[in-house]
Amino acid sequence: MAIIYLKQAETRPASENSDIRDTVAVMLANIQREGEEAVRRYAQQLDGWNGEIVVSAEERRAACARVPQELKEDIQFAYANIRRFAEAQKATMGECEIEVMPGLTAGQKQIPVSSAGCYVPGGRYSHIASALMTITTAKVAGVPHITAVSPPRPGAGIPDAIIYAMDLCGADLILNLGGVQGIAAMAQGLFGAQPADILVGPGNSYVAEAKRMLFGEVGIDMFAGPTDSLVVADHSADIETVTWDLVSQAEHGADSPVWLVTTSADLAKGVMARAQALIDSLPELNRSAAHTAWHERAEVILCGSREEAAQVADRYAPEHLQVIAEDLDWWLDRLSAYGSLFLGKETTVSFGDKTSGPNHVLPTSGAARYTGGLSVHKFTKTVTWQRCNAAASSELAKRTARISRMEGMEGHARAAEMRLQSEPA
Repeated sequence: MAIIYLKQAETRPASENSDIRDTVAVMLANIQREGEEAVRRYAQQLDGWNGEIVVSAEERRAACARVPQELKEDIQFAYANIRRFAEAQKATMGECEIEVMPGLTAGQKQIPVSSAGCYVPGGRYSHIASALMTITTAKVAGVPHITAVSPPRPGAGIPDAIIYAMDLCGADLILNLGGVQGIAAMAQGLFGAQPADILVGPGNSYVAEAKRMLFGEVGIDMFAGPTDSLVVADHSADIETVTWDLVSQAEHGADSPVWLVTTSADLAKGVMARAQALIDSLPELNRSAAHTAWHERAEVILCGSREEAAQVADRYAPEHLQVIAEDLDWWLDRLSAYGSLFLGKETTVSFGDKTSGPNHVLPTSGAARYTGGLSVHKFTKTVTWQRCNAAASSELAKRTARISRMEGMEGHARAAEMRLQSEPA
């Protein structure tokens, strides 16, 4: 059976990002030139924020005290899971030392970066979970200094629950800043921050472009686009469950694609018939985004076999990949391109987005073909070292000199031959 598109995303013209690039370039140049003065000006213009940029220790305590106890316990639950998973990841990162040849010893070390900048999105939603995912992971990796920023709300600042999460996870400095100005402040080390070695965390297209432009000067977690999700399901899947899993991810934004890949025509038709009713049941803020995403970006793909379904999933390389099908071990072994994989009807991408532990900062737009998501590895440099005795140095010198001269690199050859002086008699 051929692969059939029962619903296909609308064809869009090639995205034109020149306006965003130009705007971000001007902002970064102004902040580079004027420093904190420019950041304050952008905070006022873009976020309506005239208050203090640095969240003081007293303001932290007050914000944490205002968070309801039940929400604190929920945040603590998620934090504990995220931390445990990050600690398990760190345990896989070994150091080593080996005698490569007699007298030549080489090794590998794992060294955390000195400072990290964690961006926590604001705007439509209060992304408590993004604070947990980025700051906790940096802390577990051993990063000595962590700055966190999030867009302040006019007259109020960063929402209390986000401050509580930042504080719980161990942010050393919290800044009332969003957008390009927040990214630039962390990169440059403004308002008492240490200049960030790496910038992490999701954000809007301006934030993503700022990180892209700064990459090289600083590290970044990844080039991120709109979030995307794909569900693979067979005849055993429940229509209501699959539809909610798709709709829930569509509410991220109008540009967030969701895809259903299935071997069941009945399931495909049932989901397509049910989706609008579920979207209509959402609050207005969520409904608008989900409606556009479903009607313009969603796809429903019917496959003749599970192997065909797996091939489609690997080709799309989704950020989130959910499998609701029989023989989950087969899918775990077969699938190879995804940011994070969710197996079985008992789990959902929503768990991964908020509380279950594995990081939710993941590759989008097909980047899962070649990279994974945020982890302790992103905050850690795997570096190598070597030393050798006189006998090994002599052997290396002779062979290095011959290879260097064959390459035409005479300076390398002479630097190597200087070590022949240490050859034992």
